[in-house]
Amino acid sequence: MLVVISDLHLADGTTADSISPSAFRLFAKRLNETARFASWRRDGRYRPIESLDVLLMGDILDPLHSTHWLDTIPSDTNYIRPWSDPSNSNYAPKLLEVTRAILEENKEAIHILRRCASGEEIHLEPADSRGNPDFQSTWQIPLKVRLHYMVGNHDWYYHLKGDAFDKIRLEVIQKMGLSNTASPFPHDADESPFLKDLFDRHKVHARHGDVYDKFNFDRDKGRDHGTVGDAFTMDVCNRFPVEVQKRYGDQVPAGIVDSLRKIANIRPVLAAPLWISGQVKKYAGKHPLEDELKEVWDEIADEFLQSNFVREADKTFRFDVVDAMQLIIKISGRASFSTINDVVIWVRDKMLGGKRSFASHALQESAFRNGKAQYIIYGHTHNYEVVPLGMSLVMPNPESKVYFNSGTWHSYYDLAIQNPEEQRFVKYHALTYLTFFTPEEHDGRRFESWSGAYA
Repeated sequence: MLVVISDLHLADGTTADSISPSAFRLFAKRLNETARFASWRRDGRYRPIESLDVLLMGDILDPLHSTHWLDTIPSDTNYIRPWSDPSNSNYAPKLLEVTRAILEENKEAIHILRRCASGEEIHLEPADSRGNPDFQSTWQIPLKVRLHYMVGNHDWYYHLKGDAFDKIRLEVIQKMGLSNTASPFPHDADESPFLKDLFDRHKVHARHGDVYDKFNFDRDKGRDHGTVGDAFTMDVCNRFPVEVQKRYGDQVPAGIVDSLRKIANIRPVLAAPLWISGQVKKYAGKHPLEDELKEVWDEIADEFLQSNFVREADKTFRFDVVDAMQLIIKISGRASFSTINDVVIWVRDKMLGGKRSFASHALQESAFRNGKAQYIIYGHTHNYEVVPLGMSLVMPNPESKVYFNSGTWHSYYDLAIQNPEEQRFVKYHALTYLTFFTPEEHDGRRFESWSGAYA
């Protein structure tokens, strides 16, 4: 039995709020129930399963959503950012600092995962002589959960090589109860023989999905490098509320700084300027500081666009992610709200083809084309999906081919499609997980998907 979750974005509390531990308690309860169902075998008899694997498929811990990186400025000799050279002597210590802060902020939730890994959360009834669960037994079988960590675009730092990063990974492994070794956490299944075997047994192929996002993955440089998306998140979205607080403190209307910290949860991310404009309008209104707050945004946005990292990322003679950022940022501070909206939508269409789904990429996966995988799984978009890809017509048991997106467990502030120029965002919480079974498990059932949202 294989369970897949992604995009938890557990952060250190300096930006958006992390997920409530109650979500993890619910998840543990569901794991127990599903493991019991999986123990009903194809032959109609109950035999407790021997293993349960959970794939943490990227963006689980989120070092990028931390203001600790903002302790230095470009002119400092010890300046460091997530996209700096990892060999810089300040890099690993800062990542360790942020990682420890994340683990501490989410210690209750992480404790539940570690209990799952140790066999303290999942217990199955033994089978009686007739092949049924023995509910009268005073003894239950502890089932240890193997937790496997793959990286995405917000936690790719745990993919970096070197002793200093091995030590950081070791702390993460110990705190979370992971089955990983201290070597780089994989970004691709080919980097882990164990995952390849696990995927083969369940006929799945899984990756975070960031490779299909131009803002958050640079195909030329690969996964061990920061992106313009990282820089935008850190030096614009994370920094803006910090600068507002630093410069104006108690002068700003109550609630505005806390609301601006929620930028991390805005969907789509390109709508961040709309959120900022809307929050300034909501909290400041005709307040004398309204213009000043917009000037702060313009100032840090201009500094972002003029930074060496962003300028070097700009591709000559073609529309790229930097050009997209320039359009959005420049216009956001100087145009009407309706114009901002039009530009956001146009850029989203230009860069992503107007699609939030990565389903079309699943058809091109080599594991899908050569028939090794029937189920292709991505995360990253936070948009839960189950999309039919085709059918395997091998008789007598034809099987479906399906694309899944594992969604997220996080809070959303999603831009409403009705009158988007009004900057209205609908808030809700989501929780999604996917489950895959071997042929002999769960009465021959091959997969289940569960997704919920509440407000």
